[in-house]
Amino acid sequence: MPAVTADTLTLARISTPGAEVTDRPVRSITTAPSGFEGEGFPVRRAFAGIAKNILDPFIMMDQMGEVDYRPYEPRGTDWHPHRGFETVTYIMDGAFIHQDSHGGGGVIRDGDTQWMTAGRGILHIETPPESLVISGGLFHGLQLWVNLPSREKMIPPAYQNLEASLITLLTTPDAGTLIRLIAGDLNGVTGPGSTRTPIVMAHATLSPGARMVLPWNSSYNALVYGLKGNGRAGSERVGFGLGQAVVFGVGDTITIEASPNEPFDVILLGGEPIGEPVEQHGPFVMNTRAELAQAVEDFQRGRLGTVPANGITPFRRR
Repeated sequence: MPAVTADTLTLARISTPGAEVTDRPVRSITTAPSGFEGEGFPVRRAFAGIAKNILDPFIMMDQMGEVDYRPYEPRGTDWHPHRGFETVTYIMDGAFIHQDSHGGGGVIRDGDTQWMTAGRGILHIETPPESLVISGGLFHGLQLWVNLPSREKMIPPAYQNLEASLITLLTTPDAGTLIRLIAGDLNGVTGPGSTRTPIVMAHATLSPGARMVLPWNSSYNALVYGLKGNGRAGSERVGFGLGQAVVFGVGDTITIEASPNEPFDVILLGGEPIGEPVEQHGPFVMNTRAELAQAVEDFQRGRLGTVPANGITPFRRR
């Protein structure tokens, strides 16, 4: 997990909710199936089994690892297209190199986030650097897909590099939980990520036995995914842990507790639903099947971009 040192942080505090607010009940808990993506890196498909209308404005999320690679085992993806949504890649341990056909790119590592708006179309690659492939080592990250409303699906591509030092850090009043706010607003505090629709994305680490009661916009949905450890959700104290997603119902706060014997890491997600039809085919997310067919044709005809002359390629053992 990204290192945190007291001498480099300014911690804000989240106020304790008043008695008039309502805690969101646990609506469902699902367990992510495991598989492989790209050139063969292990993933958990975090939101498999959750209906599109409940996820809205999110499309999917993959947890990549946590895995301790042996030398020459690390894998990523080769060049591939996207249209109609945004990809958010957050690396907690290890490193990925990103490059795209619109000029965005760089190395993301140890708490960095790259936020890519595919818009009308883009090609990109995400692959571990040569040094990590040769040495092996710990790798843990996730990629979230955020939908774009129909009016913005064909906007020009864009790229945000959110280094770990830019992330907004908060604690609960008892300092039992550290929250890394990547994007959106939590109780009046805003993260650095620029979003096309109102959403919240944050990574919380609860100390053993800690209880987090977090104010949550009542117009947003609320999803919490277990990254590491285990605990309980809601005032009902429903158990969940690594690889499990909690969908909360309506209310003004969400409650998470950590087990007494280990820290609990979770991803917090919420957003204002877009409320439009969603059609997906592989790396394309549009509103209609006709738009998907057009996206496939445009990719085949080279209209989504071209690999740059200096385009990187996955490093493989020679």
